[in-house]
Amino acid sequence: MITGPICRAARAIVEINRARLATASGIGEDLIEAFERKISTPVDDAIHALQSALEELGAVFIPEKGADGAGVRLKFSRSVTKRLSTLESEGGPVASDDVP
Repeated sequence: MITGPICRAARAIVEINRARLATASGIGEDLIEAFERKISTPVDDAIHALQSALEELGAVFIPEKGADGAGVRLKFSRSVTKRLSTLESEGGPVASDDVP
């Protein structure tokens, strides 16, 4: 399960604000801010909803392993993301794809 600072870092990496995360996760902005600032800890279901929303937006969470701390990274590198964006903008019929 993620911590508040990891949540804040994931938001920065996927370049979204609290309002967008609140919409994507169904969790209130005030609760997200309090969690990120370590003022309070939401219930496990709320933390799971935040983590799932951030994963859908492209964050990958790295679990803590012994001396190695927990972290977060992008699912794709910026160059891959840019190429995918270019390909998706080329036109043609709109359809769903299997790109995670």
